[in-house]
Amino acid sequence: MTDQPAIPAATLILARDVANGPPELLMVERAATMAFAAGAMVFPGGRIDPEDREFVETMGVEHGAAIIAAVRETLEETAVPVALDPLPNRVLALELQRALLAGTSLATLLTIHGLSFDASALTAWARWLPNFHTTRRFDTMFFLAAAPPGEWVPNVGEAENRVAEWLSAADALARHGAGSASLIFPTRKNLERLARYDSAAALRDHARAHPVETITPWVEDRDGERWLTIPGHLGYPVTQEKLNGMWRG
Repeated sequence: MTDQPAIPAATLILARDVANGPPELLMVERAATMAFAAGAMVFPGGRIDPEDREFVETMGVEHGAAIIAAVRETLEETAVPVALDPLPNRVLALELQRALLAGTSLATLLTIHGLSFDASALTAWARWLPNFHTTRRFDTMFFLAAAPPGEWVPNVGEAENRVAEWLSAADALARHGAGSASLIFPTRKNLERLARYDSAAALRDHARAHPVETITPWVEDRDGERWLTIPGHLGYPVTQEKLNGMWRG
């Protein structure tokens, strides 16, 4: 374990329904040069910035700064807008992405473009705080939201990511199993949980039916073998697995 202070962060699981099949999720592949989770497929997200905390003072919403950070990071990384009213079109979404990457705050952009923020569009999904030796340790709130209507082709907006795409949880897990994609432990556990449901609405109902408690995986020794373990009451279908050198970020 490490005494390194955890970095507050937020991430967004954005789910879109498709005609024939399970929901597709918006995921990004991090650049191989990144200090944390290099080359891994993850959901859009990142640190909670001071501007996010300043914005939340006007909202009075639980997890408000994390909700704002999740929406902002998704816009920065993919140009897919969430929780904004009225919904920006593609041209405006790209303009918002460019302005955010240039340093303009989300609060300022909403004022400029006459947009309001709807925090109720996001549902709390999980909170992960791994405590293993890593380059950086994050205390991350995961949120779930339905994708905006329409065909939103993600636009990779910064050097942190190499690819952004829509794919099902089962497809992401299959890529990992085949060795063509990397998943850190929290992402894989959440994909296993997400893969059990066939619509964004079912995912939302599942999220609301389970508490959000901080998940810090621990190791148990049983019969000479070591097992990586998470709590059993938070909605995850697989809560123990043998510790065999997996990537545990």
